[in-house]
Order: sequence, then structure tokens, then C-alpha cells
Amino acid sequence: MAAQKPAPAPSDKPHPDVSRRSQRSRRAIYDAALALVGEVGYPKTTIEGIAARAGVGKQTIYRWWTSKADVLLEAFLDLGEQATQAAGEAHAGGIPDTGDLAADLKAVLRATVDELRDPKFEAPSRALAAEGVVDEKLGREFVTKLLEPSLRLYVDRLRSAQETGDIRPEVDPRIALELFVSPLAQRWLQYTGPISYEYTDTLVDYALHGLAPR
Repeated sequence: MAAQKPAPAPSDKPHPDVSRRSQRSRRAIYDAALALVGEVGYPKTTIEGIAARAGVGKQTIYRWWTSKADVLLEAFLDLGEQATQAAGEAHAGGIPDTGDLAADLKAVLRATVDELRDPKFEAPSRALAAEGVVDEKLGREFVTKLLEPSLRLYVDRLRSAQETGDIRPEVDPRIALELFVSPLAQRWLQYTGPISYEYTDTLVDYALHGLAPR
């Protein structure tokens, strides 16, 4: 009877941390996608270009996403999460409700001004906004998945203000929020004037004066 070979001793070599490696790859892909779309625009941004810049194979990207729009969507969501963390979770989970509606809105809009001025956010945002004007499908997708969730937070805060009597009950919060959100977006997109804390504070003051109980 042949002697059995002894079982191999367990290797002391550490196993690679697949999850950490995947996270590093995702981060590289996010950064590459945002940088590339800011530099060359959405039409010229490709999966191949993102992969080359991120230092990964394009099959890695296709394993996680089906299109460059999906990559950029997730990259923007991640960018927003980073901004929230950098702000110390001040606005995590929604717009603060301190009981002072004006102060709460001004605080969030000031944070928005900081984000719009951030070169890491501004260049890709402008590229995608421009493309969304001519590509209706892309524009609707980014509005639905990126913009609308943020706008719903304003709706929730304004509804809370209606419950406390700070805003008239017949006011439509979805329309009311546009009194301070839309002018900021237009000024930023079209360079019609500087964006600043003073500007957004004034928008809130003007909007709430018109919404106050009569």
C-alpha cells in the first residue's frame, strides 16, 4: 500500500483583500470618469478612456456598470457623499430642522455654493449639464437620479414649515423651492452673476417674505 503524502502545511502568505482592492479600483474609476468628462466633455468620454486613465481593464468597468452614464451617475453620488463627510455630516439625512426655516435653508444653500465652486465638482457638472440640454434621455436620467432626490429634501423641509405655520398651507412646496434653487442654478450655469453666501441668503429672504402667512 502506497504511503499517503502528508497534507501541505497551511501557507503563511496573507490572502489578498479582494474587497479593498475592488474599492480602490472603484475609487480610481470614479476619479477618472469625473476628470475625463470635465476635460473632454460627455460625448468624447468613453469606457475605454476611463479604464485607461484609472489603470484598470475595461472589462472591470463592464463588470460593474453597463454604460458610461451609469459610471458617472455613481461617481457623482459618491462625490456627494464625500462632500457630506467633509462637512462633518452636518446635513446628512436631509435639510436640518432647527425650528428656524430661514437659517436652515441658508445653511444648506451656502454648502451648495461651496460645492459649486469646487473645481472637482464644477468641471464635470458643467459638462454633463451642457450635454443634458441636447441629449434629453441623459438629461432626464440625471435629473431623476441626482437632482430630484435633493429637491425632495427641500420639499420635506418646507412641508415641515407648513405644519408649524411658517409657510401658508396652500403653498406647493415643489414650486416654492424653485424660488431659491432655480435662480442659483441659472446664475451658476450661465455665468449671469457671481454666486456667494450673500446671494443665496438674499434668495431665501426674498422667497420667504413672499411665502409668509398673510
